[in-house]
Amino acid sequence: MKLLPFDYAIRNLGRSPKRLALVASGSALVSLLVLGAVAFARGMESAFSASGLETNALVLGSGSEESIERSEIPPSTAGILAASVEGLAVFAGRPVVSPEIVVALPVEVSRERTEGDTLETAPPILVRGFEQMAFIAHPQLRLVEGRWPTSGSDEITAGREALAKLGGGSPGDTVLIAGVPFEITGIFDAHGTAMHGELWMQLDRLSQLTQRTTHSCVVVALGAAEFDDIEAFTASRLDLETIAMRESAYYKQLNAFFAPIRMLVIATALLVSTGGVLGGINAMYAAFSSRVREVGTLQALGFSRGAIALSLITESTVACIGGSLAACVVGRIVLDGIAVRFSMGSFGLTVDAQGILAALLAGTLLGIIGALPAILRSLSLSIPTALRS
Repeated sequence: MKLLPFDYAIRNLGRSPKRLALVASGSALVSLLVLGAVAFARGMESAFSASGLETNALVLGSGSEESIERSEIPPSTAGILAASVEGLAVFAGRPVVSPEIVVALPVEVSRERTEGDTLETAPPILVRGFEQMAFIAHPQLRLVEGRWPTSGSDEITAGREALAKLGGGSPGDTVLIAGVPFEITGIFDAHGTAMHGELWMQLDRLSQLTQRTTHSCVVVALGAAEFDDIEAFTASRLDLETIAMRESAYYKQLNAFFAPIRMLVIATALLVSTGGVLGGINAMYAAFSSRVREVGTLQALGFSRGAIALSLITESTVACIGGSLAACVVGRIVLDGIAVRFSMGSFGLTVDAQGILAALLAGTLLGIIGALPAILRSLSLSIPTALRS
């Protein structure tokens, strides 16, 4: 089969700049929607996978495998565990065992303005009570400004995204947590993890604030110990009513819990993209239908219908891929890293190779599918009829 030159299809793109701009912009819109949906899903998956370490174990209350917030364990669990299991990671001569309380509390931020103090209500934010070993158990955290709160004080350290959720803030500002004022003493960074959107305060102070006599969990750095040793401990101490999970496994379950939300976002993006696809098909149909005489002339010159169809598909696909490439550049600059905040913390959109590949595939499919109706119409006519059009 004799094919039309590739540059013939490329030159045809410049014959109607308005049509080219319309097709490319429609493809860019569809590709950007697909890229955003994939970036949302990838960002959520990355945040949960980075939040949980394979080398850490979680000790939770029985029946609370899917939510640390619902978990309750005796305060003595951490001490008993440290004394009972050999081979745990050690820091400064002490086992790396971190008792923690994790709870979502209503937070208000107070700022001074010229007309006086005002209160701005924010959605509940995850607050984590910690002791010093938490910094060793969670090496993803890094203090970037100020200091950590001291024991027994009305002080907190905030993640960057927690402050963004509150509308901004800096060390020295005051927030109301469950109606009690706390001073922000520092800002930490845990970018790429769900903890990036939390508030941290000393464990004893959070216990007083929530009037809890129990902890939520114990995070254990395994070191030379095996995870089976932690499971054996929870199985032998029935009085504590605890279970053991790898920290990574817990966040995998949490990731699976949010899978319907990711599917909803992707489905919504595809539904909205349908409008762009229909617009692209309409533009291609109008453009190619006006070139029926050209198609008839090419057939009269000896080019087969298959060769003509391949040239028209190439022309359409190149235009759509150009729009997709523009969408990938915009997505990489604008979308990558944008924070999505929810009650469990926050995560950033991740524009990676998978998202870019999905966007380019969307543009390619749009180019092929958009050209087919017009091609079928143009090539269905006989040569004499096409030449008289």
